[in-house]
Parts: sequence; C-alpha cells; structure tokens
Amino acid sequence: MLRVALPNKGQLAEPSREMLREAGYPAAHGARELVVQDPDNDVEFFFLRPRDIATYVANGQLDVGITGLDMLLDSGNESDVLLELGFARSAFRFAVPKAEAGDVSVLTGKRIATSYEGLLRRHLDEIGIEATVVRLDGAVENAVALGVADAVADVVETGTTLRQAGLVVIGDPILVNQAVLVRRAGAAEDSAVDTFVRRLQGVIVARAYVLVDYDVRAELVEQACAITPGIESPTVSPLHDAGWVAVRAMVPKREVHRIMDELYDLGGRGILVTDIHACRL
Repeated sequence: MLRVALPNKGQLAEPSREMLREAGYPAAHGARELVVQDPDNDVEFFFLRPRDIATYVANGQLDVGITGLDMLLDSGNESDVLLELGFARSAFRFAVPKAEAGDVSVLTGKRIATSYEGLLRRHLDEIGIEATVVRLDGAVENAVALGVADAVADVVETGTTLRQAGLVVIGDPILVNQAVLVRRAGAAEDSAVDTFVRRLQGVIVARAYVLVDYDVRAELVEQACAITPGIESPTVSPLHDAGWVAVRAMVPKREVHRIMDELYDLGGRGILVTDIHACRL
C-alpha cells in the first residue's frame, strides 16, 4: 500500500486535497482523521503538520508527501522533488524598515527574524553576509517593531502585511516557493509512486489546458494548425462538405480567447471550448 503524507492545515491543506480528489483519490478530500485508507486505490493518507512531512518522507516512514518547497529546504532533509504542483506560490524575501531600504548589504551585522532558520542560514552563507538569525514561530512581521530584530526574512504573497508593519522588501527573492511532491532521496523505483505521480501530472495539465474544436476551410487548415498546434499534433477530420474540415487541439487555458480571436479572423467557425477534467499524456 502506498503511504502518502498530506498537510493537515494551512494554505497547503485544501489545495492538496482538491488536487487529489481531481486525481481520483476521494478519500483524501475533506478528511478530519489523522489517517485515512483508500482501499480502491491501495493508498493510505496521513495528515500531518506541513513542517513535519519532509522529515517523515526523508526517513522512509512514508513513501511520498506534499509540502512547501520552503519547508523542505528548511528541514535540511535529503529528499527528491518529484513534481512541482503549481499552487501555494509565494516568495521568501528580506524586508527592512523603509528608512533602511537598500541592497542586501544593509543586512550585515543585523538581527534577522524568521520562521525558516535553516533556509535563511544557508542563504546568508551563500551570499556572504554575516548576521544574527532570530528564530520565531509563526508571523515575524512585528519582530522589528517589538525590538526583537532589525529585519525579517519571510514568505511573501502580496506584501500587504509587511507594508502594514512599516517594512519594505529588498533584494531578489531568497526562494520562489510552491507546493511540491517529495520522496526520500535515493528511494528505489516503485510502480505505485509512478502511478500517483502520473495522476497528479494529469491534473496539472488538465488545469492548464482546454480543448478547442472548430471548423475551417480545407485550404486554411495549415494556418489554423499553426495557431493551435496542440500537445503533439491537432486532430483533423473531414466534414460532409468537402471544402471544410473539423479540427480539435489542446491549447493553454490562459491563451484561449486570443486563440479564438485569431481563428475567427482566419475564417474558423463553430469554435467551441471544453474543459479537461483529467488526462494522460
């Protein structure tokens, strides 16, 4: 039985469960128990603190787990990222009081508050800055105002909370963060893990693409297919009227309206868009 770790709370929890529901694992959706079995898929789900998942997976107690890239790197555990899941995106960045804004050299000799001590220490070593790391649990935005630190290193989504605390972001992101599927480094190949990964990949692709169907005159099909090249190649089928063909192709969801406009301008008609719920490529 495949043993999978899922976050039990925080911004990773609900998107993780929703992705697994879309991948055909209904037992993982909305569970309040600590452990849930999915006998139909031969999977056992363990709901854990997001920060602990990398440790359980790295030590081999669980086969795979979903956690944040920031938490994985902060843990220092040896794990492989099998798949970037594309949700819970954010950036791990430095922030200082407005009056001290500049490049990251202003951090030299400062006290920097963070909830990600391991990640921050490694980054400071990489960029050659000597500073004191002040480890705090939870939100660190008020650390400067309360006199605990001179700067902070924190996960930033919009930056609103930092601005409210009178802080501004400086330097490039320490880390661009998102949810990831992880596995113990050096683990042997496992067909159950491969199947799990393929299902999640199918969800990622299905969320990013839609199917476009349209009719176009036969002499324009090459130009039309240049607009909708598909993943491998469009499907082109003859219509009853010999002068027309039907075309079906997968296109990026974010570009679909531009593509529809271009097809219409070319002479395409009957342009229909359909969501993709699951796929294997």
